[in-house]
Amino acid sequence: MPVDNAHKSKSKGLSHTHRQNSTGMSLARYDSDTDSPLPMASRSRLHHLFGQIEKEFETLYSENILLQDKVENLQERLDAYIAGDKTGSDSLDIPDGSAKAKRSASHISQKIKKSYIASTSKLVSSFRQATPAFVMVKSYHGHKDGVWEVNVSRHDSMVIGTASADHTAKIWNVETGKCLLCYAGHQGSVNAIRFNPVKDLVVSTSGEGTAHIWSPTVNLPPHEILRSQSSEDELEMSEKEEANDELLEQMGSLRTPLRELIGHNNVVIAADWLCSGSQLVTASWDRTAILFDAETGENLNTLFGHDQELTEVRAHPSQDLVVTSSKDTTFRLWDFRDPNMPVTVFQGHTQPVTTAVFAGSEKVVSGSDDRTVKVWDLKNMRSPLATMRMDSSVNRLCVSQSQNIIAIPHDNRHIRLYDLNGNRIGRLPRSNRVGHSKMVCSVAWADENPLCNMFSCGFDRQVLGWHINTQIKE
Repeated sequence: MPVDNAHKSKSKGLSHTHRQNSTGMSLARYDSDTDSPLPMASRSRLHHLFGQIEKEFETLYSENILLQDKVENLQERLDAYIAGDKTGSDSLDIPDGSAKAKRSASHISQKIKKSYIASTSKLVSSFRQATPAFVMVKSYHGHKDGVWEVNVSRHDSMVIGTASADHTAKIWNVETGKCLLCYAGHQGSVNAIRFNPVKDLVVSTSGEGTAHIWSPTVNLPPHEILRSQSSEDELEMSEKEEANDELLEQMGSLRTPLRELIGHNNVVIAADWLCSGSQLVTASWDRTAILFDAETGENLNTLFGHDQELTEVRAHPSQDLVVTSSKDTTFRLWDFRDPNMPVTVFQGHTQPVTTAVFAGSEKVVSGSDDRTVKVWDLKNMRSPLATMRMDSSVNRLCVSQSQNIIAIPHDNRHIRLYDLNGNRIGRLPRSNRVGHSKMVCSVAWADENPLCNMFSCGFDRQVLGWHINTQIKE
């Protein structure tokens, strides 16, 4: 409620008098203090400065009181005007004081309100129509440690593979969320998993320094047969489901690879198949990449050049081109189409390059710990076509070949979407119940999957399936 102005003025005067008296007492006390170590001139100067400061505060305080009174008076008039009080309405400042002017002012005010509401509603509705829908559809549970990579089968978009620090790689059914096969042949953390583009094969890499080639298929009995093995009188439905899952995991476990690729003397961080499917390239912390023959496991060529550990390797989807990323802040393009194998070095980042992937036939997208993502043209490597600045380090990104959208996973648990021109599309939701709770390590697009067209994995042991709708409604 408003405070009486006379009471305020009286209080202000008393307060001012009290401050003057207290200041005078303080000055007298300091002047009479002969034990002070300060010289008399310094003390006088300080007293003068403090007095000026006090005057400034008093002036500000007085102005504040006056402004508060004005605000309260205006609020009273406004309340009276809204309530239809004529006395309050008459106190409003209208130039000619006529009723016609009052009605005109009220009419203009109402028109402004209606126009503002209409324009705001239209703007908000346009935003709602243009906002893409990012929905988490499915989650896949089973790994006991962080998941380093997720990948989609080249032959069946309803099958994905994951590589985990729990020393296993798993094959999943996208629709049911069940683990179809658990590969437990590695002795160390499984860092990557990639599907062969031609054959029904998978390569996985590990911290033990090797890469394994194995088949992602396994002959399992129908789920209904397993369910019938338990008597309905002995087990409840939930117990039967748990027993069936354990039996499926036991029967769907694989420990022996078809072929083991040996040649590195340190962690093999990634591997990828060439477009023919008969050769593959591995990348290691020993600063080299090796071209292997998938049929024989023979070392065809060792690729030297990086000054520090490699972080990623990706092959071109239709040509014999490979790009390797490294902690030396560069990524290199290796051309296996030429017998001389020319190499192009990209120097555009200031910190370790964590990922570099092909986008279409003529572009490469790179991401780095320097919190940038850059799009490059293979025909002009001097400067990037687009640069996207992030707020966190970038991990293994992926580009949708059909939509030309870059999905970017981050250390700060976010996943952002951009187009190849560097325009931001959106960010996937993240809350206590949706999204990742720790670092997102990898993403993978599944453009042909009607249920989930993108997958993500993180160090929170989660593998999530998303439906990304980027079509803007007119």
